[in-house]
Amino acid sequence: MMVSRTATALVALSVLFTVDPAIAETSFSVSFDRSMASGPIDGRVLLMLAKDDSREPRLQVTAGINAIQVFGVDADGLRPGETVTFDDSVFGYPFDSLAELPDGDYVVQALLHRYETFNLSNGKTVKLPMDRGEGQQWRRAPGNLYSTPMTVTVGGGRPVRIVMDQAIPPIEPPADTEYVKHVRIRSELLSEFWGRDMYLGAHVLLPEGFDEHPDARYPLAVFHGHFPADFGGFRETPPDDDLECTYSARFDLDCYNRIQQREAYDFYRKWTGPDFPRMLIIQVQHANPYYDDSYAVNSANLGPYGDAITYELIPYIEETFRGIGEGWSRFLYGGSTGGWEAMAAQVFYPDDYNGAFVACPDPIDFRAFVSVNLYEDENMYFDYGPLNTLARPERRDYLGHVSVTMEDENHLELVLGTNSRSGGQYDIWEAVYSPMDEDGYPKRAWNKRTGEINPEVADYWRENYDLRHILERDWKTL
Repeated sequence: MMVSRTATALVALSVLFTVDPAIAETSFSVSFDRSMASGPIDGRVLLMLAKDDSREPRLQVTAGINAIQVFGVDADGLRPGETVTFDDSVFGYPFDSLAELPDGDYVVQALLHRYETFNLSNGKTVKLPMDRGEGQQWRRAPGNLYSTPMTVTVGGGRPVRIVMDQAIPPIEPPADTEYVKHVRIRSELLSEFWGRDMYLGAHVLLPEGFDEHPDARYPLAVFHGHFPADFGGFRETPPDDDLECTYSARFDLDCYNRIQQREAYDFYRKWTGPDFPRMLIIQVQHANPYYDDSYAVNSANLGPYGDAITYELIPYIEETFRGIGEGWSRFLYGGSTGGWEAMAAQVFYPDDYNGAFVACPDPIDFRAFVSVNLYEDENMYFDYGPLNTLARPERRDYLGHVSVTMEDENHLELVLGTNSRSGGQYDIWEAVYSPMDEDGYPKRAWNKRTGEINPEVADYWRENYDLRHILERDWKTL
């Protein structure tokens, strides 16, 4: 009998991907040591398995071709010594199930991302990770528990016990310098929404001669972007000539860290020079229970961050550091997420700002939402033709080659946190743009497992946050 090459290839593939039954019997039980906490903890327990032993698995979690294996389980009221079981039923990425994971040796680590309870002003109760000074980064959030990495053989059919016996330490806040000051205020608007004290912060760059001219008042440049640990791009000391070079894969550029230091110091010299315009610059800290920044707008799920920044934080800074305090004297700028925020703040608060420089923003037109037309396409992850289905690209490298798909990124987020709690890019878009669902969490704009788009939620996004649509709709008043 003749066997086609296609049939032969299919047989070879089926052999290649046959799963050893012993793997399906492998399971992990995760708990935390009694010395870590005396009472129960809410949160998300992550189990990570990596092949690379040069770094902790928690520092290797990513989507795409270099992904390590991650599983996640919600834990409500987990007590010391109580175990969370990871077996074949737990959803993971990039393999959906532990049963599919190839056998072999892995470096294994567990981490508990802690949640807190919020009693919202609308009567809803939600459990979310409070930012603890790190900018909503679960890998290094103070108080999160984790285990010492250990090598484990998957495929032996024996259960593995992991104990989280370490806690991430607190982060030391940055100190003031001659030019950079740090402010933090309690927001009345956000505290009312969240049902607890909530704060906004900023790093303030003072102009040269600030102390020598006590009667001078200054315009304000507002930089929007991701969580800044300190004022970025400004360095008051010369570059470190002995700094070891670091390669940037993003830009395919060696010694990128040295370039950053040189540029930062060059900015300092220009800033303090005799001819540089005198102004205040602020970089806003608005990390929240969903992400490292709020997108600087009012939101059903995050609360009135747009109002809080514009009407609480900025007036406080202008009063404290002698800003002019008028809409015509304020200027917005930012790139990527910060580009979207700068544009959105100008659109939603046209009388409070006098211009925005918008660089490479997040999608401002949801007909081009990354690689999806949110209003016409049926699925976020796949494009369907008459006979073929193609995975949608999510990220490309500097040559334009696809490195991550839409399904990749979203499935990783689903593993890291249910109910839009991953701290990832798509979850924060959903948290900011979506209405609140009955359970108090953001309403899904698409099925996180399958990618099927919810057209009703997409319509809500268009009417409230599609900046192109809003500009066209409201052009006469804007």
